[in-house]
Amino acid sequence: MVKTVKILCLILVCFTTSVFANVSATVSKNPVIAGESFVLDIIANEDVINNAFNSDALLNDFIVGRTSISSQTSMINFKTSYSTRWKTVLIARKAGNYTIPVFNINGQKTAPIQLTVVAPSAGKNLRQQDLFIEAEVSNKDVYVQQQFTLKVKLYFASELKRGSLTEPSLTGATITQIGKDKENAEIINGRRYRVIERSYVINPQQSGDFTLSSPMFSGEVIKATSRRSSFLSFGESTPVSVLGKEIQIKVRPIPSSYQGQWLPSELLTIHDEWQPKNKKFKVGEPITRTITLTAAGLSEEQLPKLNLTMPKGLKIYPDQAELHTNVNNNKLVSQKVKNFAIVASSPGTYTLPKITIPWWNTITNKFQQAVLPEQTITIVANDDFIQTQLNMSNNGNVQQNNNNCPMTDNGSDHLTNKTPINKTNWLQWLFLALWLLTSIAWFIRSKGNKKRLTQSNKQASPPQNNNYVHHKNAYSALIRHCKENQGKAVIDTIVPWVNRLTNPNNKITTIDDALMFINDDDFTKAINQLQQCYYGNSDENWLGKHLLAIIKKIQRQYKKHASNQKKNNDHTLNLNP
Repeated sequence: MVKTVKILCLILVCFTTSVFANVSATVSKNPVIAGESFVLDIIANEDVINNAFNSDALLNDFIVGRTSISSQTSMINFKTSYSTRWKTVLIARKAGNYTIPVFNINGQKTAPIQLTVVAPSAGKNLRQQDLFIEAEVSNKDVYVQQQFTLKVKLYFASELKRGSLTEPSLTGATITQIGKDKENAEIINGRRYRVIERSYVINPQQSGDFTLSSPMFSGEVIKATSRRSSFLSFGESTPVSVLGKEIQIKVRPIPSSYQGQWLPSELLTIHDEWQPKNKKFKVGEPITRTITLTAAGLSEEQLPKLNLTMPKGLKIYPDQAELHTNVNNNKLVSQKVKNFAIVASSPGTYTLPKITIPWWNTITNKFQQAVLPEQTITIVANDDFIQTQLNMSNNGNVQQNNNNCPMTDNGSDHLTNKTPINKTNWLQWLFLALWLLTSIAWFIRSKGNKKRLTQSNKQASPPQNNNYVHHKNAYSALIRHCKENQGKAVIDTIVPWVNRLTNPNNKITTIDDALMFINDDDFTKAINQLQQCYYGNSDENWLGKHLLAIIKKIQRQYKKHASNQKKNNDHTLNLNP
């Protein structure tokens, strides 16, 4: 009986050995440190398909990295052997005792492995690694939509063949990388490490307690070997992975007492600059007011809009805001810079209202306001601006007056001519008297004809309120400037041209008055666009084609009105001779 039992045990042992003889499983190190990568190596001594190994059973206790597969065929003494090998990178999340389960490879099973995972003791053991990650956040206690930064550093002492770094993750938050990777070197405990630094900005959108998962690095390093390198030797690579520590983040909700646009920040400031720097300006000259808003812990998109309200007599032309974002001392700082071009149409003293921006101080946990106080500026008359308009306005009148200058009387030449007279001949005295009477009669008649001709020209010319002939030069100059896309010249010519369309006693001195007189929506919109391009420092080049068509339309309307009024005047004269 005893002999029979021994035989059965021997058969069982032989069977077990045969089952595990063709497939084996080992780990690269045991024990391991939490967060440190190690390699699970499985070898099957036969040719099997690549997907015979399934690592899903490891996901509960480990972070499973990449798996490399290799096959080998060898022949010794005409005997062929095959082997298939799987190398899988694993990372233990927490300290403890774990069991790597049995794997079934083509009907054959591996032996289970008992694995011990220890916690890093104050980073002492971590520092001895060839590869590790450090992660640091700018703030662990934040408000909803309060941005904070995550700085990740990858340290490696071995030669890196290839690798990739995953993105961090936080529930209910958006994470964006800022800037480019930085590379430098550090000496730690006498050992030189290459360091790759990457920064992220995190914007939490939900309140609560969350866990920030640091990035994981996966790659291959060149394995150190004692063999001498030769011409045909190549360094062997080893797959590695490393995971940064998890960070607990507390996100606070928006205070119920807060009113307005939610702006959580450690610091928010606003200030302005004037160009020219003095507060005394001239009519018609552009004034530039630059407002700068700076906030810590806010993104460019979160910065509020900057709008100005102007009193009557001032026009404003805002530029597109410039946005900047930087990381300073591991803190995100955003800035908005906006230029406003201001043009005064009349002299006087103007008060610009104050600008108030509410925000929440995340350091003191209190409501605050950033205030730009009201400003008072003085606008004085601009002699150059007025003289330019007067010169353009009088240009047509000067030419008209020159055309109306009286001609020299040709009859006076006959009065100055001297004729020899023979006093002894009485017939000469007779002819002289007749000649003088004829000259006087001709002179009186010519003066009468000239007077009637002048009166006829005055009656034939259009009425003064039309001034179609007088504004002809200003209109021609305006058309030329529009065709040549000369925006500044068009602005200077608008007022003289409109003055030619109005009654001389009703002088227009500003573009605002001209727009009110024309009272055309298309014309007003085109002029505002022109001023925006010129005074607002717009990047777009102004084209005068659209304004040219509008000006020609207005010109035709006033010409038609002048013609109709002339016909009415002529009809009145015929009825009242």
